[in-house]
Amino acid sequence: MRIKVGEVIEVRGLKITLRINDDSNKEFIFNNGEIFKGISIREFITIERGFKDIVCVVEGEYLSENSMSSTGISDTPKYIRKVEVKPIGYFDNNKFIEGIKYLPMIKDSVFLSSQKQIQSIFNKFTTDDFSIGNLIKENFPISIPWELVFNSHLGIFGNTGSGKSNTLTKLYTTLFDKKSKKMLGKSKFVLLDFNGEYTGNQLLTSQKNKKIYKLDSSNPDGDKLPINSNQFWNHETLSLLFKATTNTQTPFIRRVVSRKLKYNDNTNSLENYIKYTIKENFQTTSPKKETIDLLKKIAEIIGNQGLKDRLAEISWRSDSGVFHHPPSGNSGYFNGGSSNAYESICETLVSEISLEEINFFNELIIRINLQLVNDLISGYVQFEHIQPLLKRVESLADNLCNVISLTDDDTTSELLTIISLRKCNHQEIKKIIPLLVAKQLYTAHKNSVSTPPNKTVHLIIDEAHNILSQQSLREEESWKDYRLELFEEIIKEGRKFGFFLTLSSQRPADISPTIMSQIHNFFIHRLVNDKDLFLLENTISTLDTLSKNMIPNLPKGACIITGTAFDLPLVIQADRLNLGQRPDSEDVDLVKIWS
Repeated sequence: MRIKVGEVIEVRGLKITLRINDDSNKEFIFNNGEIFKGISIREFITIERGFKDIVCVVEGEYLSENSMSSTGISDTPKYIRKVEVKPIGYFDNNKFIEGIKYLPMIKDSVFLSSQKQIQSIFNKFTTDDFSIGNLIKENFPISIPWELVFNSHLGIFGNTGSGKSNTLTKLYTTLFDKKSKKMLGKSKFVLLDFNGEYTGNQLLTSQKNKKIYKLDSSNPDGDKLPINSNQFWNHETLSLLFKATTNTQTPFIRRVVSRKLKYNDNTNSLENYIKYTIKENFQTTSPKKETIDLLKKIAEIIGNQGLKDRLAEISWRSDSGVFHHPPSGNSGYFNGGSSNAYESICETLVSEISLEEINFFNELIIRINLQLVNDLISGYVQFEHIQPLLKRVESLADNLCNVISLTDDDTTSELLTIISLRKCNHQEIKKIIPLLVAKQLYTAHKNSVSTPPNKTVHLIIDEAHNILSQQSLREEESWKDYRLELFEEIIKEGRKFGFFLTLSSQRPADISPTIMSQIHNFFIHRLVNDKDLFLLENTISTLDTLSKNMIPNLPKGACIITGTAFDLPLVIQADRLNLGQRPDSEDVDLVKIWS
């Protein structure tokens, strides 16, 4: 039994106006054991068009005054209820088919939709047990098409406290609960956690396939993130890390790396390089006064106090343009090939240089100093062009040494890796580590995956505006461009290689528009900032006007799901996780604290 409630009175493209009968304003209508919901915003109605039932969603309603009676004589004003609807699909043999194939005509009859029909509209979302919440209005659980969602780039957005962290956690907790055993060895998940919200038992209960790095830039004994040594000793990576300028500093770093790779297999390569450079510095016929300080720095790093003291005794004579060792008197002038001052003053100390084990950053600083000495002697560079690079390396070295280590192993067996940056107080470190991780993961995966991909990598970035912002005024444009271009390449090309991004942020407007435009599926919580709403309106083609208008007023935990995996926007209330599984982002309980 169907309940007719009105008829079509106007069709303007996809905007359809209905005249609704006066007796159809009830919230529920019970008929022959079935429940029908009355007509209101976001409800579904059907319009009979021949043998098809066109399904429409209600977008608005209003009253129209009619003061004329049927005889054409003025009478007491009457008000006609009119409803605006938009078609979203149709029923064919009781099966809902998404898409606009049929449109109604004037005078077509309008019927209420039964609960059974409404459930059939969402039937494709209930066929698999992958539920993360209930539809807000219809109040039945929705199962998302996981194979389409995780095969795409995801965006989870919402103001702080709106529930986006819970949604992210629920999404991946459900995935690992259902699929983790089948994903071992085939997929890898890496979560960049800026605030340390996922370092407990969240996401994956089993610690066997989970690795947590709690990086602390001020603690030399803390966790260290393994970085592939080949990836580190790469001129692009080092240029990125230390913001090398394109024209002078990047070519300089390329020479540093090339020299290391060329002689790396030789015995005592670095030790011999130091001895050679010191000898060249004091025997050249075109010495440079800046080089003595560079050699002192090397002596300090390798811990050779005798050499350091001897170098401290050597001074620059600007009148003759040579180095001089005053305690040796006139025989202490380093005049290139015209004297044997080097042999008598330095050679013994230099020949005794023996390197203990040094970390990779000290090796890098030594090699930069050595290359700079050689380049100055040869006249390749201006000291003032390279010195800023050297200072940046020295200022970041200690902090970076505390959070990364080099390894020759490319593979990690863990299904889930969580990298907490909560205790990385140096802002540069917070931007460098995610770049290193993303570059290493993407490069290694792209070079090893087959076609079509037989394995996947999923990089999850919580609070993504920290590293994907284009608003920062404190960094150089070239470095900002490189940072964004890396992630733009990943989000544009990664899908072909099975490399997917999940971005969570409270400020989507801060994220690069190029990155935002490539996201396939969205989970949108409450957002109130006009810039954020404007960006979403111009970025998400699948977001209808009705859903968009709901975003600023969504309750906590509710979100709109839309994108390529969903035929129509879904408004759901995400399930709240149990205590222990929730991210560490709970609101502060002042009543408990101040009691």
